[in-house]
Amino acid sequence: MFLTLPTLLTWARILAIPLIVGCFYLPLPMTQINLLSCVLFIVVALTDWADGWLARRLNQTSAFGAFLDPVADKFLVCASLLILLEMGRVNALVALIIIGREIAISALREWMAQIGASRSVAVHMLGKFKTAAQMAAIVLLLFDGEIFGVLHTRVWGTWLIYVACGLTIWSMVYYLRKSLPAIRAKAG
Repeated sequence: MFLTLPTLLTWARILAIPLIVGCFYLPLPMTQINLLSCVLFIVVALTDWADGWLARRLNQTSAFGAFLDPVADKFLVCASLLILLEMGRVNALVALIIIGREIAISALREWMAQIGASRSVAVHMLGKFKTAAQMAAIVLLLFDGEIFGVLHTRVWGTWLIYVACGLTIWSMVYYLRKSLPAIRAKAG
């Protein structure tokens, strides 16, 4: 099921990442670059919801789609954080924690699948809150301006990325604790 509509949307999300990054190299005023990258990020992020909804609706779920979808999400978040880091809009430690957690939990999920304990690291609501906070923070930080003359998106985005960082740590601890019995059983 490499070429179903949901999988094509996931591939499109991956292929759009260089477009978001490329916005920052266009010879345009920074306000236009910010708006363009923000709108593009929102559109691309919405394909994450759309591909899952379509896969269920059209009965086109697949193991490949289940693998590719979180990979696309991680690429999108990591690339966006690196651009925001380069632009001085996100703290290096925050970016390191978020990216490091994504790598660690991906590795943990792979290991748990190999030892037959993938249920111990199944997606939890805490991870969904973390993702929502990350995505909203990235949108605000990419926009980096004022909305209606009162909402300073960098200020709100900075606060929200710190909340996302806290949720990132909390969810990582949660997944590690949930997998600990399986780790102990395999080690013992």
